[in-house]
Amino acid sequence: MEPAPLFFGFDAVGLSRPTARVREILHLLGIILPVFLLIGVGVALRRLRWLTPEADPSLLRLGVNLLFPCLIFESVVDSAALREPGNLFWPALLGFASMGVGWFAGWWTARALGLERGRGLRTFAFVVGFYNYGYMAIPLVKAQFGPGTLGVLFVFNTGIEMAIWTVGILLLAGGSLRQDWRKIFNAPAISLVLAVTLNFLHVSLPAPLRATLAALAACAVPLGLVLTGAVLDEHLHDLRALVAPQVIAAATLLRLGLLPLVFLAAARWLPVSTELKQVIIVQAAMPAGVFPIVLARHYGGQPLTAAQIVVATTLAALVLIPLWLSFGLAWVAP
Repeated sequence: MEPAPLFFGFDAVGLSRPTARVREILHLLGIILPVFLLIGVGVALRRLRWLTPEADPSLLRLGVNLLFPCLIFESVVDSAALREPGNLFWPALLGFASMGVGWFAGWWTARALGLERGRGLRTFAFVVGFYNYGYMAIPLVKAQFGPGTLGVLFVFNTGIEMAIWTVGILLLAGGSLRQDWRKIFNAPAISLVLAVTLNFLHVSLPAPLRATLAALAACAVPLGLVLTGAVLDEHLHDLRALVAPQVIAAATLLRLGLLPLVFLAAARWLPVSTELKQVIIVQAAMPAGVFPIVLARHYGGQPLTAAQIVVATTLAALVLIPLWLSFGLAWVAP
């Protein structure tokens, strides 16, 4: 007996059995939901005053200078994928380029919206191009592809960091490259270089040290996501201020509509490794990052414009991330 035909992903008899594509989307949604739940925990902790704004700087320093470097080191030091030269050069180059493409597209989109310098032009371009390349991407890559691809992700993110502290700061506020270039040499970057070197030399660390690094690394992403929620909560009290239809629509269409197509085209046609293709697929689906809100404050940008874009794209990402990942995996796969 022939099987019943499928309509919109369900069988014609009971409309109850999802197709493989629907199961894949539900699987990806299951990976994504804990990320957003941890962000929600951060919002709740800020509302309860258990995580106060005064604690943010010290927790951020702890994450950036200790926990995140431990996560990088633990993921890279035994990575077979990063013993291939192509997985060191191409990821960093494409990481840098991915930010540049986003900022370029964001600038011309902001111009089309009528935004001007001093009234959101620079901030719109910077925030739309600055996607959530770390704390959201890391758990997705780790869960979907494993440690080999995770190591390549960290090299990719090094290129992003270089772009942020050179081109990005100049875009946001006309900052001085002479003053800001030193920020490229930070704890995560140093950890990456050291781990890559030891990985090439096949150096094995003592088991107690590896266990300590693994324990610290396990704290990095949860802490980062909770802090993300706490920072976002500051902009959720006045929801009316976040409603800017033109800005929200344009930013969401660009960040989660057009730029993902550019990323996925690069993953499909560039002659790069499978691990790097997987990294690009995940990064293509990312919403705007939260850190640009802080940078907009520090460098004289428009924090409200940054918050509008971040909140809108983050909420939209809950629905769009599994769809983009499912499409990307199907389209880019050989």
